[in-house]
Amino acid sequence: MNDLHGFHPHSFSAASSEPDTLFYSRRPTGPMLDAGAQRAVTALYRTLLPEDGHILDLMAGPDSHLPPDMAFDSVIGIGVNAQALDANARLTDRVVEDINETPDLPLADESMDAACLCDVVPYLRQPVRVFREIARVLQPGGLIIITFGARFIPQKATALWQALDEGDRRRMLAVLLQRAGFGPVDNGNVTPAPEDMFWHDAVYAMTARRPENL
Repeated sequence: MNDLHGFHPHSFSAASSEPDTLFYSRRPTGPMLDAGAQRAVTALYRTLLPEDGHILDLMAGPDSHLPPDMAFDSVIGIGVNAQALDANARLTDRVVEDINETPDLPLADESMDAACLCDVVPYLRQPVRVFREIARVLQPGGLIIITFGARFIPQKATALWQALDEGDRRRMLAVLLQRAGFGPVDNGNVTPAPEDMFWHDAVYAMTARRPENL
């Protein structure tokens, strides 16, 4: 069975065929999540990320949303925009790479403790290959943390992502993570309080661990 068995051949195609490096060089950097939602991501990271660990921020931008009072041995950012990576003060290493074109991560086997994908899964065109690479570079028991909101960039979000509702998106991601070798998937979401003037976007989160015997 191939990685995308059962999916339509164009499920993970995007409307824009322009290379991501060019497309995103003309757009504002950072996630589409509002300020309150970004704080919710930071709160989630506080509860899940291992302090003094080695963290991968995949498809990174100018802010990794890491808790400011937590220290990590390394934070490696991989993304398409060199200026955005340079603006991210939490990164200890920066790699400019379009993982939609080159899904192979330039990292050693079992070298990372956790991988964060904030507001980027709508744009993965080779999702199982990317998730499998993440599993390869994670320590046994290492954690993948996926967060996303309801908004996305229509030109670059994949066709299937745009066709599904929030629940079906989670089910799709669970299937893809399982095919990449991850263990059981946990789901959660946080919705803003009505009185919060700076938080309107719900945050959806999915986590899974690399099995010990992958």
